[in-house]
Amino acid sequence: MKHIPVLLNAVMRELGDLNGRHVLDATFGAGGYTRAFLDAGASVVAFDRDPNVIADANAIAHDFGSRFRFIAKPFSAMADLDEKFDAIVFDLGISSMQIDIAERGFSFRADAPLDMRMSGDGLSAADLIEQSSVAELTQILRDFGDVKKANVLARAIIQAKPKTTFELRDLIYNPHDVAPVFQALRIAVNDELGEVKRALMAVPQMLNPNGKCLVVTFHSIEDRLIKNILRNLTTVPGNPLIPVAAKTQYELIHAVTPDDTELKNNPRARSAHMRGFKKSY
Repeated sequence: MKHIPVLLNAVMRELGDLNGRHVLDATFGAGGYTRAFLDAGASVVAFDRDPNVIADANAIAHDFGSRFRFIAKPFSAMADLDEKFDAIVFDLGISSMQIDIAERGFSFRADAPLDMRMSGDGLSAADLIEQSSVAELTQILRDFGDVKKANVLARAIIQAKPKTTFELRDLIYNPHDVAPVFQALRIAVNDELGEVKRALMAVPQMLNPNGKCLVVTFHSIEDRLIKNILRNLTTVPGNPLIPVAAKTQYELIHAVTPDDTELKNNPRARSAHMRGFKKSY
């Protein structure tokens, strides 16, 4: 299935005129957001740790030359950049490309090695299971998958030590838990929430005045994290119930979800939310 950038129209509307602007695409993927920003006249720096996207990045570099720069690193490495941006955009989660390549082990719909590594480096999901205690795996399933009876399931997984996606899938007695278990392991293997936290800590100092940061999320755990980070950034310290004063540096951008047309054209957008903030000065 071709990857369709989710909430792209909403992102473009929120960012406004990008001609001559400097944009950071934190999650390059197949390059859908990046290409839209470049088509609108921006210069773009893009991050992605997935080596499978380099061909797409090279194609865009061929089309747009010096206005595009690709950095093959996790987006938390943006903190090392010594430059400012007018917009920083995150499209979190997993892409259709990653799901649809069976051998990468992200999906339970095809039998493959239990891998799930976005970068191809470090521990695979099978390695993580092999090295985890029941308590550690229980915490992963609870924190990153909201899995019910996580302790019982973690014990069964640790005992069986599955090596393939089907071996793991067949251990999960409740069909409703299959997707959350795969999600939890993927998040843990790739330290996805840690990556988000580290990157967003760097964003405020990287934005120009009137610059915006937009984040597209795809599941409730991710979305809760983003809401909490944005709430802490855009409310009066010590009292999150008090709205930000006009003189406060950061202004919340309210959430947007896909409209009916987008949901019809791209069912994978159904759980998406776009949130963000604007830096006033």
